[in-house]
Amino acid sequence: MWTGVSRTGNALLSLLYPMTCAMCGVTTDAAQHLCSPCGKRARRIESPFCQSCSQPFSGAIESEFTCANCGDRKLHFSHAVAPYRSDGVVREFVHRFKYDGAFYLRHQLAAWLAETLADPRMKAHPVDALIPVPLHPTRKREREFNQAEVLAGIVAKTGRLRVVPMLKRVRYTTTQTRLDRHERMENLRNAFALAKTADVPGKHLVLVDDVLTTGSTLDECARVLRAAGAASVRAITVARG
Repeated sequence: MWTGVSRTGNALLSLLYPMTCAMCGVTTDAAQHLCSPCGKRARRIESPFCQSCSQPFSGAIESEFTCANCGDRKLHFSHAVAPYRSDGVVREFVHRFKYDGAFYLRHQLAAWLAETLADPRMKAHPVDALIPVPLHPTRKREREFNQAEVLAGIVAKTGRLRVVPMLKRVRYTTTQTRLDRHERMENLRNAFALAKTADVPGKHLVLVDDVLTTGSTLDECARVLRAAGAASVRAITVARG
């Protein structure tokens, strides 16, 4: 009965307050904030791309390859899967969601993120738990939410998975935006630790975040999990910067 009431309520709301595209403002179908033309502008990452970090490559490579960003260092995650490039409509949605209070965009971002579950790299092993990349408590109070937790929660329901907060951020770090890869690695050193209740040994774990840029944050999180005995650590993000 309550489901019927909820659907009726949503239908009435859509009549009184029609959904509009967050990019162009055109009226859209109920519960959608992205019209079809704007959605087609989201640039999907297609082969060839780095198998480790999903960095797209514009040249003619037919076999699997590892990019220079991954090839010259030891990564603690086996694969980081991202379905879209961090530009245009995808970048705009991420920024509005995180910084401009557009919390309603979480559903579209989670829908993009959920596409990673169909990737062969994700199907190679079971997923015992999704692990949101944690924010420092101070940063979380400033933003009022952790974007990784929010997106992981929606994707978990879609894929019938578990979200388990196995990590905590124990050191406040400056913003990574203007740092190069080496500076990011130094900035994040010992910034994460295991949560007291974390059950890691033998588990196939998947880190969740919104965007991968150099992979330094995901790698530091993966290092902590692997040191604690994780059987494997992979990562999924909405976009690859």
